[in-house]
Amino acid sequence: MLKQFHRAEANPQLPGWQAYVVDQGWDRFSAEDHETWDILHDRQTALLQGRIVSRFMDGLGRIGLGDGGIPELGRLNDRLQPLTGWRCVAVAGLVPDEAFFAMLGERVFPIGNFIRTRAELDYLEEPDCFHDIYGHVPMLADRAVADAMRTFGEMGVRAIAAGEGDKVARMYWHTIEFGLVREEGETRILGAGLASSFGEAAKSLEDPAIERRRFTPATAVATPYRHDAMQPLYLVADGMDEVVEALEGPLP
Repeated sequence: MLKQFHRAEANPQLPGWQAYVVDQGWDRFSAEDHETWDILHDRQTALLQGRIVSRFMDGLGRIGLGDGGIPELGRLNDRLQPLTGWRCVAVAGLVPDEAFFAMLGERVFPIGNFIRTRAELDYLEEPDCFHDIYGHVPMLADRAVADAMRTFGEMGVRAIAAGEGDKVARMYWHTIEFGLVREEGETRILGAGLASSFGEAAKSLEDPAIERRRFTPATAVATPYRHDAMQPLYLVADGMDEVVEALEGPLP
C-alpha cells in the first residue's frame, strides 16, 4: 500500500499558486523537530564532501543552513533574495504541478511545512522541509541555475497546458531531483532528492548494481522514474552547463 503523502489544499479566496501558501508557523516546531534538522544537516554535509557539485557547497555557504534548527523562512529569504531574486514560501504539502511550475516561473520555491520523524532519517519518499530547503535552496543561490529554474518553470506551465506535463516532469526529475553530473573528472550529485537523502546519496554514486546512463534532454523526457523507492537508474550529464541548457529548453 502506497504511503499517503501530505497534499496541500487550495484556499479558494486566493488566486493561482498563492492559494497554496500557508504561514510557516515556525514557533510550532518542537525541540525534537529542530534536533532532527540538526542531525540531518550535520551528517548530510559531512557525507556530501567530494560527492556533490561544487555549486551546491558554494550555495550552502552563502545561505548558511547550519545555524541551528529548522530555518525560519523570513530570515532565509533575507539571505537568498539578494543573491538571485528567489524566495521560499511554506505550503502544507505537495502542490499540483500547474501551481508548482507557476511558482518556479516567479522565482518562488515551495517548502513542505513539516519534517520527517527520527524513524525516517535515512530515507523519505515525500519531500519535507529538509528535502526542500537543504536539497534545493543552495542551488537557487547560484545565478545560472536560478535563472534556468525560472525559465524552466515558465516552460513547465506551457508544457502542461499543451498536454506535455509528463515530459516536463521527467526532465525535472532526471536533473533537479535525481540528476548526476560529471565535474572535475568525477561523477557527482546534483539532484536534491540525492543531496537530502543519507541512504541514497552514496548509493547513487557507488552501488555497482545501479544503472547510470548518459544524460541528454531526449533521454530525460523519455525515461520513466519511481517516486516510491530508491532509483534503479540515474542520468549523468557531462557538466552543469549541459543541465542549465536543458532547463532553458525547448523540450524535445
